[in-house]
Amino acid sequence: MLILLFLTTLFLAYTNGANDNFKGVATLYGSRTVNYNTAISIATIATFAGSISAIFLANGLINNFSGKGLVPQEIIGSVDFLMALGLGAALTVLIATLFGLPISTTHSLVGALFGAGLMSVGADVNIDRLLATFFIPLLASPFIALLLGAIVYLGFNKVRELLGVHKESCICYGEQKQFVPISSLNPDQLNRINVETEKNNVTVGDISISTADINECVEIYTDNAWGMPLQKLLDFAHCISAVSVSFARGLNDTPKIAGLLVAISVFNINWGMVAIAIGMAVGGLLNARRVAENMSNKITTLNHGQGFSANLVTSILVIFASKIGVPVSTTHVSVGAIFGISTISGNRNKSMIKNILFSWLFTLPIAMFLSASIYFLLSII
Repeated sequence: MLILLFLTTLFLAYTNGANDNFKGVATLYGSRTVNYNTAISIATIATFAGSISAIFLANGLINNFSGKGLVPQEIIGSVDFLMALGLGAALTVLIATLFGLPISTTHSLVGALFGAGLMSVGADVNIDRLLATFFIPLLASPFIALLLGAIVYLGFNKVRELLGVHKESCICYGEQKQFVPISSLNPDQLNRINVETEKNNVTVGDISISTADINECVEIYTDNAWGMPLQKLLDFAHCISAVSVSFARGLNDTPKIAGLLVAISVFNINWGMVAIAIGMAVGGLLNARRVAENMSNKITTLNHGQGFSANLVTSILVIFASKIGVPVSTTHVSVGAIFGISTISGNRNKSMIKNILFSWLFTLPIAMFLSASIYFLLSII
């Protein structure tokens, strides 16, 4: 049973990686700063580093997600309880991943805690602790992220305008999609593009232009700052912010999953967290694509500045929460920040946002049902 509990923990880590790993770099991919393979590589390395750092920085979350204070101590050490908790959460995340919906592993674990707790001790579940420790942070965090995302993006826009920094629409050419500001083209080139817009391919001088989906069009900054192209500086800052979010996610999620290992007293919890980090990395590399496409391209169309703003808000909130042991959801924070920016820009896919919100709404009851059912089956075997 202890071996099965360990495998359950790795299964949860795998599904967590598949659903969550790409969230830190979704804005990089969505703004076309990097391609998918580069984005998932960045996410994997940074998340793994965050997971290893959790060994030293985030032990407070292990106790919260082992069920301590929520159910009696004798239940916490029960393999049946922890198996039900892990499998209930993992199956919930797996279902969402198959549909490409970015849900919260944290939310799934909370639902599973409640479901297994009710099945094991009934009314003796500590509802007050459940509300204070889990529900309130989980409910508040996406709204805080939405508000901060909007404020930060508006602030950066205001600073850009005060400094006289300009954005320009651009076209892309060549197999590598190199971007050329429209203002850099002379009137004859622009006239030829306008005349031949219905053609699939247009050649203007030494520039070969192909038609593309509107989502591939971007705005770039053409000014310089400190003697360097501002666009390159922004791309670098955007990449650093994505690394920060992925690192924060590994730091925040790994100890939550490690809470399942408290019953395996013969197993060093630090080595368990290393195993979880590997499971998360493999899950992200093999099964992140559907969630990646929905988060990056189907909530809103992001430009470079918007992506950087969303990541900055997400990394600050998640790292701060991990440090003080508050179980916020990286998913809720990241998507909340993107929602906030899409509200300001006015460019959002209402249908996809509705689907994501419904998936968040059903995460808790589905995880509760699955964990309660699994606990019941294990208890009668």
